[in-house]
Amino acid sequence: MSRDLDDIDLKILAEIQADGRITNVELARRVGISPPPCLRRVRALEEAGYISGYRGLLDPRKLGFDVTVFASVHLSSQADADLRAFEAFVRAEPLVRECWMLSGDVDFILKCVAPDMNTFQEFVTRLTAAPHVRNVRTSLVLHNSKDAAAVPMEMAARR
Repeated sequence: MSRDLDDIDLKILAEIQADGRITNVELARRVGISPPPCLRRVRALEEAGYISGYRGLLDPRKLGFDVTVFASVHLSSQADADLRAFEAFVRAEPLVRECWMLSGDVDFILKCVAPDMNTFQEFVTRLTAAPHVRNVRTSLVLHNSKDAAAVPMEMAARR
């Protein structure tokens, strides 16, 4: 956490993270300042990169994406060009929602959503045929106990 952030900045970040559609007037009220300086602070936080964007969180199941799978990918080469090529491959795959490079036995873990298992299996066929993919292990999600895509701001405030 940057030392440049004060308590009001942290409150602004927490409120925006909880509700990205909050109006500036309501945000200012909640953090205890007037709207003009609140807006200036939000813009400064955006420019400094603390706020990287705004988005609506959608329910994949309501939209017909009933299958969530994590795919562990082991590559045969960890050369920079090969890693970048794999990352380009997954960026072009719409079923891949998250891609994380890891240390250890697995090179990448992918979070994928699909409307059905057949669609996911078609993706796995493309994935296993991608250059430098040694093997792929998949784990079907049965249940999600926690989905907190947010930064734990309650801990940031204590630091």
